[in-house]
Amino acid sequence: MNFLGKSLYTVGLIALMACSDDNAPETPKPETPDTPEVSVEKSVTINLGEKYQIMEGFGASDCWTPAYVGKYWTSGRDKISELLFSSEIQNGQPKGIGLSMWRVNLGGGTMEKGDASGLVDASRRAESYLSDNGTMDWTRCEGQRYFMKRAKELGCNRFVLFSNTPPVQYTLNGRGYSANGGNANLKADCYDDFARYMAEVARHYVDEGYAISHISPVNEPQYNWDGTNQEGSGWTNNEVASLARELNAQLTMKGLDTDILLGEAGDWEYLYQVKNDAARSNVLSEFFTPGSSAYVGDLEHVKKLICGHSYWTDGTWDGMRNVRKKVAQAAQQYGVSVWQSEWSMLGDGYNSSEFVGYDAASHMDIALYMSKVIHNDLTVAGVTSWSYWVSMDISRWNQKNRFLLISLVPDGWSGDKENIDNLDKEGTFQDTPTLWTLGNYSLFIRPGYRRVSMQMAESRSFFGSAWISPEGDKVVAVYSNLSGKGVRLNESHQNWGREVATITTYTTSGDKKLNELKLSADDTVILDAKSVTTVVYSLK
Repeated sequence: MNFLGKSLYTVGLIALMACSDDNAPETPKPETPDTPEVSVEKSVTINLGEKYQIMEGFGASDCWTPAYVGKYWTSGRDKISELLFSSEIQNGQPKGIGLSMWRVNLGGGTMEKGDASGLVDASRRAESYLSDNGTMDWTRCEGQRYFMKRAKELGCNRFVLFSNTPPVQYTLNGRGYSANGGNANLKADCYDDFARYMAEVARHYVDEGYAISHISPVNEPQYNWDGTNQEGSGWTNNEVASLARELNAQLTMKGLDTDILLGEAGDWEYLYQVKNDAARSNVLSEFFTPGSSAYVGDLEHVKKLICGHSYWTDGTWDGMRNVRKKVAQAAQQYGVSVWQSEWSMLGDGYNSSEFVGYDAASHMDIALYMSKVIHNDLTVAGVTSWSYWVSMDISRWNQKNRFLLISLVPDGWSGDKENIDNLDKEGTFQDTPTLWTLGNYSLFIRPGYRRVSMQMAESRSFFGSAWISPEGDKVVAVYSNLSGKGVRLNESHQNWGREVATITTYTTSGDKKLNELKLSADDTVILDAKSVTTVVYSLK
């Protein structure tokens, strides 16, 4: 796949400027039919006096292919990890997207079982540190450990351990998938064992110098996970609460500051209403209402925090905003912060007037749609952390970059196979517009940055958000322009208190990947058509 050639856009001129891949000097270029016309002006006011949530990080997960890439792709893995975690900008081109959070899968041990695990796709099986004799084997999960090490080396300092299933030694059916319907696939006498296992893994990595900020003990408990495609288990709210109590005790016993991340709801609606199964719905009320049978708000390691996934509620602009308004209202009612920990472009419920459809969509079309979701999660739901689902994978069945940031092609890959059986054969990889679009946020909105007011005539084709650094020396604005016209910004600044020294823009589009352009303080910012652009204001 050939994505994202390089070029730079003009500022203060209608004509665009071209740049070769070898970073040759910019030269003016007359407008041609291939260069977007700058015919729209948008008024934007950034008011530093109105402040909202503080961001804790942007991330992705190591499910599932990093286990293979980290172990077997010895020639390319350093570059792949650099794309994910590096914050370095070299000669005007970011080396990576600077993820500040990394979600690490605590597998259930289906990889050790092989075909006997019942999971038909070998790439979806996951290792566990737990041996059948009850001891911990810290030589396992080699590929995952590689990416943890590289993340830390490159500046990512927040790790979240998450579990899709208890280890198979503790499950009712001895499998990593469930046959227990809406209830936990966990033996009644193994809640303490499972909790001890998770705490021991956290203790091990903390002792190795990793900042394990949270353990997420269950994932998407609203689903039964009775298929043979991947690890998983259903959980009722009461079962989750019982496990949280056991995990809380184990974390205290082991002297850990690690907190418990609850929720990981299959979609946002489960947090605030009854949906499908009452025993697995109304999560916020059940966990944080004193007197509820599932109340855990008094546990030492449970902070005022809930987590959900942005799947299935993203089909239209208005629809996703309505749901996220309800998330924000419910979070405010219970006094909790909200994390969004998984999104990719699942399902087929996307409105044809807002998305061209998977067959016709370019890789950039998919990335631009993701920017809608990120924007509304940040500005409407008010999340304080946002994570993509899988960091890397093989694109099958013309999926393009719907489910991945980095596309993998193992040696000998023959195309659209049902199962992936050759990930241990190193091949090639390709960064995608999804990676760089996420980088428009993750590389510049760093942990501790606070959202501030941005006033504009927002629409589903033009929107943005603004953020200020903890030191007050940088303002970052991220704009998505989904229209076919370039946009000139007519900016107003309120309550800045400090003058702008320089402006630097970073643009992602069909042929740009966070391309840098340095401006003076009085230059006009122009946004490319069909692009996401980050504007960094350095203040005096």
